Amino acid sequence: MTTAIQSPASSQKGFIAGKYLSFQLSKEEYGIAILKVREIIGMVDVTPLPRTPEFVRGVINLRGRIIPVIDLRRKFGMAPSEVTNETCVVVVDVGRDADSAFRVGCIVDTVSEVLSIGAEHFEATPRCANTDGDYIAGLAKLKDRVLILLDIEKVIGDIDPATLAGAN
Repeated sequence: MTTAIQSPASSQKGFIAGKYLSFQLSKEEYGIAILKVREIIGMVDVTPLPRTPEFVRGVINLRGRIIPVIDLRRKFGMAPSEVTNETCVVVVDVGRDADSAFRVGCIVDTVSEVLSIGAEHFEATPRCANTDGDYIAGLAKLKDRVLILLDIEKVIGDIDPATLAGAN
């Protein structure tokens, strides 16, 4: 399931040409750099944690490791949806260095495919669309659609570490 859209390097500030995992939230398609993705698992039971923000669904036990799980729909202010057979947890590694690295599960509606995106397909995010949190790294202009590229470090990075501390 790979679509080839290639370029040798990045020509846009902050954008790195490469492979991105695409997934859906509501009717929109998003992408995360594949190097941040640890694994994709089907939806499992999530143990709720008390006194956490609404978007923090709780924790899961993933092969003996406790992983906090966030609902990206709720994080982005979207209406929650029913869990389906296509609902997945995308487990990502976040943290810019070994000392701050941790793993978080992100609930998404469905995972689509892995895309190779070159710099010529990258478009900077319009200023009006990126004022709160700078979660959007940019847009990828594909043949018949636009992929919203997320900076998963910033999506997860603005969560109070104390909120997730009990989970790691």
